[in-house]
Amino acid sequence: MSRRVLGAGGLGCEILKNLACSGFKDIHVIDMDTIDLSNLNRQFLFRHSDIGRSKAEVAAEFVMKRVKSVKITPYFGKLQDKDEEYYKQFTLVISGLDSIEARRWINAKLVHLVDPDNFETVKPLIDGGTEGFRGQAKVIFPTFSACYECSLDTLSGQTTYPLCTIANNPRLPEHCIEFASQIEWPKAHPGEKIDTDVPEHVTFLYEASLKRAEEFNITGITRSLVLGVVKNIIPAIASTNAIIAASCCNEAFKIVSSSNPTLDNFMMYSGTDSVFTYSFAYERKPDCQVCGGL
Repeated sequence: MSRRVLGAGGLGCEILKNLACSGFKDIHVIDMDTIDLSNLNRQFLFRHSDIGRSKAEVAAEFVMKRVKSVKITPYFGKLQDKDEEYYKQFTLVISGLDSIEARRWINAKLVHLVDPDNFETVKPLIDGGTEGFRGQAKVIFPTFSACYECSLDTLSGQTTYPLCTIANNPRLPEHCIEFASQIEWPKAHPGEKIDTDVPEHVTFLYEASLKRAEEFNITGITRSLVLGVVKNIIPAIASTNAIIAASCCNEAFKIVSSSNPTLDNFMMYSGTDSVFTYSFAYERKPDCQVCGGL
């Protein structure tokens, strides 16, 4: 039976390498992104010559060249492109996704696949996530343990800035970027949503932010900072990715080998002040809109 890895970015690269080196033979990986120059400092399966290519395809090629015994099947596209029959073939799914909505989608899909009369339809979901020096790993047995939706309140909220500060007294580069996205963009493009995958949108925000910053003698506006603020990007740290990926793969090995009890069911890690880890059992929510009542 196959194992499924979702995402081939910083976390996904580590997970693929770990699974291959741990003896997993049949792996499928899916990612909708292409390789960018900014990925190369931490996504170690990629090289400068790979820029513009599919992350999933390049990652699969690289690992299979190094580990001859593994077969990795890549898919360049969205999770939602595949139907239920596709997901039924896997024994477990490991998520290294950077999107909350994508995580919620695969969680709901795996819960929906469960047949109460057939335990083999339960596809364990191992979810890993990192945020700077912090990370977490969850082991989810759909309909048996708390699902991803049950634990949404553990997610950190997006950083916000008072509108009065943004509009009247900006002091930081971030204030200027928020002014460009919240005030200048709607005036120039009424009814149109910002799409950071469209270069023209990013250019508009960058130029509007730069103009605002110059008016208030603020420095530090860059295109990467604009993207970081608008997309709420927190810089990724390679060592955090390695720790969380190792935890996810450790749990995957325990599930397929039945060698040890699995994590029950939530692990948090922080490297901000020394090293701190904590694990606990997150309880299912009876009123969960995905798994409640099942």
